[in-house]
Amino acid sequence: MIAVLPVRAGTLPLGGDEAVAEAGGVALVVGDGAEQAAAALAGVATEVRWSEQSAFRPGRWADAVAPLVDGDDLVVLPASPDGRDLAPRLARVLDRPLLAGAVRIRSDLVTLTRWGGQIMEDVVLAGPAVATLQPGVRGADRDPSLALRAAAVTLAGTGDADGPGTDATEPVLLEVLPADPATMDLAEAERICAGGAGLGAAEVMDALGRVAGAIGCSVGATRVVTDWGWVPFERQIGTTGVTVHPKLYLALGISGAVQHVAGLGHPDHVVAVNTDASCPMMSIADLALVTDAPALVRAVAARLGVNGHA
Repeated sequence: MIAVLPVRAGTLPLGGDEAVAEAGGVALVVGDGAEQAAAALAGVATEVRWSEQSAFRPGRWADAVAPLVDGDDLVVLPASPDGRDLAPRLARVLDRPLLAGAVRIRSDLVTLTRWGGQIMEDVVLAGPAVATLQPGVRGADRDPSLALRAAAVTLAGTGDADGPGTDATEPVLLEVLPADPATMDLAEAERICAGGAGLGAAEVMDALGRVAGAIGCSVGATRVVTDWGWVPFERQIGTTGVTVHPKLYLALGISGAVQHVAGLGHPDHVVAVNTDASCPMMSIADLALVTDAPALVRAVAARLGVNGHA
């Protein structure tokens, strides 16, 4: 088993270290700053090959990477944006099935999420395959004593002067735009503003959404809020929803049930607003505000000029 990591500017993709850990510590790192990214796998990987590439060209990379991983029965990529782009192309070149959205990958069995995480499907492997691993489902503990062997490799046919790749759908980069917090995958959001049952009404949750948009946050929610239909299911954070890794997590009217907190990962900063000073969410917050969350949401919405109909 081997992990393939597409990198940009020497930064590992979201879930890259987890994909390497799931693959048993063996990886191929490709992209701009590949050597730097390979070094960042110290403590997780044992054997890394890396290849410096100037631009992300998934069609060409798939053609060039395929011979290097053809001997591995399972090829694992993180379900990051670039990983999801490269994986199906690599599966096509290798003539293997693509198992997308895995939460567990073993040599004979892959567990996939289906219907937005509502069900799990076990796929028994009958041969080689390519799989993408959902970020945040595994974790990757680092062992400082783990020895890392790294070596550079050359990928044929990936240079700028080599002409078009064999993939006729090779994308052309026109512009890099910042992600829209309102629509981006919560698993990739750096700032999240989340609401719970303590908001009391759907119109307050709507107001929270407008506040989140005004301050550049993505909207999240607890299971009860999505069950009530205040926000779509994909906005649910927790064990039966999305696992997130934000730098900032704003929790309004959220008590902090274990099923919700288990999906938070390790936020850099947590701000909690609740009338119950002793609830679990307040105890894990860096800043805990004991006040009425609905009233605060309405006041902030008015101050920002995004009152709407709330």
